[in-house]
Amino acid sequence: MATPPPPHPHPPAGPYPGHTPHGPHGPHGPHSPYVPQAPYTPAAPYAPAAQAPYGAPYALTPEQGAYGCRVCGSLPVADTTVYGHQGMVVLMRFRSRKGPFCRDCGVATVREMSARTLWQGWWSPLSLIITPITLLVNLGPWGKLCRLGPPTGGVMAPLNPGRSLWLRAPALAFLVPVLLAILAVPALILVSALNGDDEQAVLQVGQCVRNEGDRRKEALVVTDCDAGFAQYRVTGHLDHTGARCADGEYITQLRERPDGLASSCLRPLAPH
Repeated sequence: MATPPPPHPHPPAGPYPGHTPHGPHGPHGPHSPYVPQAPYTPAAPYAPAAQAPYGAPYALTPEQGAYGCRVCGSLPVADTTVYGHQGMVVLMRFRSRKGPFCRDCGVATVREMSARTLWQGWWSPLSLIITPITLLVNLGPWGKLCRLGPPTGGVMAPLNPGRSLWLRAPALAFLVPVLLAILAVPALILVSALNGDDEQAVLQVGQCVRNEGDRRKEALVVTDCDAGFAQYRVTGHLDHTGARCADGEYITQLRERPDGLASSCLRPLAPH
């Protein structure tokens, strides 16, 4: 019985120069435990992919800051603060909302807080001064926000600016009384001019007057006899001894005349 040859202490790394093994156990035989491998090639060093800067393609300015709108996340933004005021008879409340805001969210915030201030900011003594100042201060943020471009790239839709401040109900409730008070003075002047108000110190015979006072303190105003506002016609003066008014006529209080104080006779006119 033949004795098998001892195994090699180390597997051969490959054929030696000038030697080509043959047989089933050779390097290329069907029972060979060796698998030829390609020579090692070192890989290229890792180069991370270039990343676009945050917010691309928008170029951030120092005014816009590094973040988007605090409401919707859009760009561009303005870092500004909107103020409001509320008077509560004795106490007062100061409000503020700090940006950054995009154009639409900022304008909506300015209009909302200003509208609340218009009807909530007058109800204490100091608020009568603080409220106009607050409304004027909000003009600064409003102008800065209106200069921004349309908001883009937000995580949610921007706020709807809504109707203009002066078309909202709180603003109209404030403006109507103010406008009426402003227009009252010229309206009274116009009515007086149309009615022929021309109060004279001396009443002349034939003039027509109306009394805007009462029995204790008359206030006779000369007016046009054909205008429909006249109540009495001056028929004479009690400026000499024995002078008297006709039956049914009224006697005025003493009035200044060139020859001294005297009363006049007034005959009632039939209503038109």
